[in-house]
Amino acid sequence: MSSVYGKVVFITGGAAGVGAEVARRLHRKGAKLVLTDVDATALDATAATLGDDVLTVVADVRDLSSMQAAADAAVERFGGIDVVMANAGIATYGSVLQVDPEAFKRLLDINVLGVFHTVRATLPSVLDRRGYVLIVSSLAAYTAAPGLAPYNASKAAVEHFANALRLEVGYRGVDVGSAHMSWIDTAMVRDTKSDLSTFAEMLTKLPWPISKTTSVDKCGEAFVAGIEGRKTRVNCPGWVGAMRWLRPLLATRIGEVPVAKFVPDLLPRMDAEVAALGRSSSAHTEQLDKG
Repeated sequence: MSSVYGKVVFITGGAAGVGAEVARRLHRKGAKLVLTDVDATALDATAATLGDDVLTVVADVRDLSSMQAAADAAVERFGGIDVVMANAGIATYGSVLQVDPEAFKRLLDINVLGVFHTVRATLPSVLDRRGYVLIVSSLAAYTAAPGLAPYNASKAAVEHFANALRLEVGYRGVDVGSAHMSWIDTAMVRDTKSDLSTFAEMLTKLPWPISKTTSVDKCGEAFVAGIEGRKTRVNCPGWVGAMRWLRPLLATRIGEVPVAKFVPDLLPRMDAEVAALGRSSSAHTEQLDKG
């Protein structure tokens, strides 16, 4: 029997992508699910494929009161929360000089404050049950990419948030992990490729194996194994773990050479595409933000 059987798992960004894939896998293993998202339509569609023991809550991670209401609903429905996966996140387009400042702020509000709000709201119950928290970071916490400064910054921030949280709650029986994945074939990556030909071009120019894209299925498998094992770090694919140890080198002039050599040509063209597009994030993200 899986270690998650009968456990209550709270997932933000649970309507689609990795969040939905993890939800499906955990549900098959007998977990009870609390899925939150701002996309009500997608959330309902995902829940409809799962059946019983699933609570959905339309909630914005940027709003602490909204996340507290979701956590309270989870406790009322299932009696408590055993596992939290802080997964909600977005990306932006363009260099520091080109990205819309409001889009940058929105990303930080979702990717960083959203993690804090999720943990703050759910942690009392997780502490009661001596549970597990998984913070979804990224390979971007270990190595940077041009045109993605806001995303890089946010994922480095939440990795260290997870490290600090682990120190705070470990003695109380709660384990904390951070998840680090390379490019995953989610709507976020597909939308960016569709909007910006230069983004797709950049992926081909990145050093192997960073240039490779991994399936949502493989990512979901790795995340569930991490949750079941209450792991400190979840890497997908496995080679991402090596990048953590190489991080000091990757941030040197020598380590930056493979990427820096194509920036003078590619980045101005990327910024021109972003300017022509008239937005610094996907159309889906913009639509959801407008309600």
